[in-house]
Amino acid sequence: MDIRPKHYGIARVISKRGYCSRSEAEKAVRDGRVTLNGHFVMNPETRILMDAEITLDGELINEEKKIYLALYKPRGIITTASDEKGRKTVMDLVAPLGLPHIAPVGRLDAASEGLLLLTNDTAFADRVLSPEHHWEKEYHVQVEGIPTKEDLQVMEDGMLVPPRVFGDKSEQMRVESATFLKESEKTSWLKIVLMEGKNREIRRMLAELGFEVLRLIRVRIGKVELGDLKSGESRQLSLDDFNGKPKPKW
Repeated sequence: MDIRPKHYGIARVISKRGYCSRSEAEKAVRDGRVTLNGHFVMNPETRILMDAEITLDGELINEEKKIYLALYKPRGIITTASDEKGRKTVMDLVAPLGLPHIAPVGRLDAASEGLLLLTNDTAFADRVLSPEHHWEKEYHVQVEGIPTKEDLQVMEDGMLVPPRVFGDKSEQMRVESATFLKESEKTSWLKIVLMEGKNREIRRMLAELGFEVLRLIRVRIGKVELGDLKSGESRQLSLDDFNGKPKPKW
């Protein structure tokens, strides 16, 4: 068994310490802004120990306190750290909080809304996104029309969905559960639970069944619920909160 201490790329270490994203760290290294044990490093893949002494712009980069945030992402907001088209992103919503560098855990497309987690704990983010860890994602979805019980059963059993891009292969998709919340004369609300979310999965499955999604709200990730957060609001979490107990709004 190999018991030698593990080495990692210096850009990865900077990112894991919560100072900035991996790509930002790589650029900082290439720009000559980073030192390792007092010596400048220009290669972002330089192998180092996780506890090595690193400075960026002369400032010692220590591992920062882990931050976990629940945000109600509004419709029309992009889930990314920055946008080349200048559109408003979730980072614009949390910037006034003055937190260390954090990043979204997964995505909600621009037309969707609801619960989004942000953190600087990359290991935690990987666990949330990994299907092996079985983090349920619950959505409340308003559709035009009234699906039948058979339609919902098809979603649970699994179905082949056409690709988003012409020439790509169709994808097999399924949900953990799909049930009715309420219905009116022309629309209905569904509760849909996913274990592993593919790109626009719910919208694509419902479109294939002939139903247009009017509104899609993520209300739960694992044991963390959206609760009484209003659009654009956030609240701080701790790891204990992922067992159920919410904290006050910011």
